Amino acid sequence: MTKATPRAVVWAAIFFIAAVAIYMLVPLLIVVASSLSTSEFLVFPPPGLSLRWYGEILNSDAYLSAGWTSLKLALITVVVSLSLGTPAAIALSRFRFRGRSVISSLFLSPLLLPSLIFAIGLLMVFSRYGDGPSFAGLVIGHTVITLPYVIRTVSANLADLDPHLDEAARIMGARWWQRYFLVILPQCKTGMAAGGFFVFNISFDDAVVALFMRAPNVETLPMRIYSTLEFSPNPSVAAVSTVMIAMTIVLVMLLNRIFGLSKIV
Repeated sequence: MTKATPRAVVWAAIFFIAAVAIYMLVPLLIVVASSLSTSEFLVFPPPGLSLRWYGEILNSDAYLSAGWTSLKLALITVVVSLSLGTPAAIALSRFRFRGRSVISSLFLSPLLLPSLIFAIGLLMVFSRYGDGPSFAGLVIGHTVITLPYVIRTVSANLADLDPHLDEAARIMGARWWQRYFLVILPQCKTGMAAGGFFVFNISFDDAVVALFMRAPNVETLPMRIYSTLEFSPNPSVAAVSTVMIAMTIVLVMLLNRIFGLSKIV
């Protein structure tokens, strides 16, 4: 008969989980509290509470322009990554062909490659063969570093599905495009939703690739935050960060509402 878990082990596990939760949440709570500061500088604890800095970022052309650029960049990257990553994941999951493992490793290699090295290489390529840093270069760079997330989530989604549905559709006379759009693709929707969520957050939050590939007229929100911290640190960066945290929470709640987090995580 198996003995019950010792009480000391249970309390140790509870203490460990609580410590990890505090370690993860405390920095976020400090950022949120700093965004409500009445001080002219980024300090904690705040000397007083005010919504002043939220008004400042809403009236700041620099923040609004950078936010719109980041939003546009993230949405385009989501569309491109899903358009390329989903067919790649389906092909790698459903077909057996020579070189499959090599191609799979190549697609997933950006997960292992440091972003800094990739950004330097991307800048050198665009400087040598293109017009240098540009918005299109940012889209390409973000697509490369986010593509593995789409392939992984869609592949994991396909692994749990019945492959015989596609075979049944083929036997019933469905053409390849009918099987792809009407049978296979609808089965990938939870994997695509999870992949799209990761792609959006990574692209919207990226500062490394944006640092090397930003053009004089292209500034993303992370770069605006970085510039403000470098030259005139004030609570506006905490206010922007709080808005980004809130946006992520809303996206998670939306995904949970539509698909259920247990199906996509």
